[in-house]
Amino acid sequence: MLRALSIGAVVFGHWLIAAPWIDAGRLRFDHMLAIQPWTQWLSWLFQVMPVFFMVGGYSNATSWDAAMRDGKSYGEWIGVRMRRLFAPVVPLLIAWGLLGMGAGLVGIPSEVVRIGSQVSIVPLWFLAVYVLVALFAPLSRAAWKRLGMGSFWILVAAAILVDVLRFRFGVQGLPWINYLFVWSAVHQLGYMWQGGRLDGAWRSLPWALGGAAMMAVLILVAGYPHSMVGVPGEEVSNTLPPSIAMLGLGLVQAGLLLAFQRPVRRLLSDRRVWAATIVVNVNIMSIYLWHSTAMILIIGLSWWLGGVGLHLTPGSPVWWAARPLWMTVFAVLLLGLLAIFGRYERLPAPTRPLHLWRSLLGSALLCGGLAKLAISGIGGPGSLGIRSGALLAALGGAAIVGALPLKRRPGG
Repeated sequence: MLRALSIGAVVFGHWLIAAPWIDAGRLRFDHMLAIQPWTQWLSWLFQVMPVFFMVGGYSNATSWDAAMRDGKSYGEWIGVRMRRLFAPVVPLLIAWGLLGMGAGLVGIPSEVVRIGSQVSIVPLWFLAVYVLVALFAPLSRAAWKRLGMGSFWILVAAAILVDVLRFRFGVQGLPWINYLFVWSAVHQLGYMWQGGRLDGAWRSLPWALGGAAMMAVLILVAGYPHSMVGVPGEEVSNTLPPSIAMLGLGLVQAGLLLAFQRPVRRLLSDRRVWAATIVVNVNIMSIYLWHSTAMILIIGLSWWLGGVGLHLTPGSPVWWAARPLWMTVFAVLLLGLLAIFGRYERLPAPTRPLHLWRSLLGSALLCGGLAKLAISGIGGPGSLGIRSGALLAALGGAAIVGALPLKRRPGG
């Protein structure tokens, strides 16, 4: 249920803050958080990556403990997870590679391709970071069993130290390690949940209050941005790289959401609610991967048809009134894309163990390629009109970890 609700928040949030429009005959991709700063407060609702990492911690704890009981190796465990995570990504990368090359052949400006592909592929940053955290899950799980809450507080202390070096002493480069410290700390919250330490409102709400107090101090006293997503034009971001404000948000979300576990579980006893939850979850990666592409394709079609609906000034009353119609069209196309590409999420995973060198090398290539594409988009210089190096690195990494979405024989 948490995953299903969170993916809904991600999709709705991305579709809401995108502000494409035609200004003086030129297609622009603006951002509502920059156009109307009051919308930055909405990021507290729609920035749900902490929920995904917390749920990931719960899931990884359960699956790794089961693997240990069954005598499975790390290679068997990580291999299945890598392949399931990345098999649905390959069709998206190939589709955008072909779109990028085709756009150049028909005369679409490379800048339009770059921005459009960047908007579509930028969600892949999550996968790159999540894979890094998942690779270390056996170590973080062992630390939890040995140190308990100490394993969480060590990561928190490390993240705080990095932020002090970043904002107080202006250290450059080092703050990027907070991708590991911050999100690993949120991942540990999943271990807390799985171990029953967040059951009941009396246990979970104090964490929400602590997180809220932490965010209040950071924003009102220390001067951290109040937006929980990056805002174009702002030098400091809570997400690039993540600051400890993201950790505070994770504590708030964990404390509030887990306070309602009992009523939500009663709700899930309704077969219709449970069925809807299952339907979303079996398509969750495809929804995440393709929702921005659906939006960009509709915007591109509107631009090609002469700018239908793109002449409204972002932030104006009529622009806001048109949002429901735009989102409905995005959703229709997304359903079509799910019908085509959703099956790649449900291919049977091979059972052969993944050698350690393959998991490390393949993940490094995948994460590096995806990070580059997420930051810069797929459009680039050269005869092909795409960033072929980053694309080939990601596809090569997928091949190494066995995540190419090919039909497999059972056990193959």
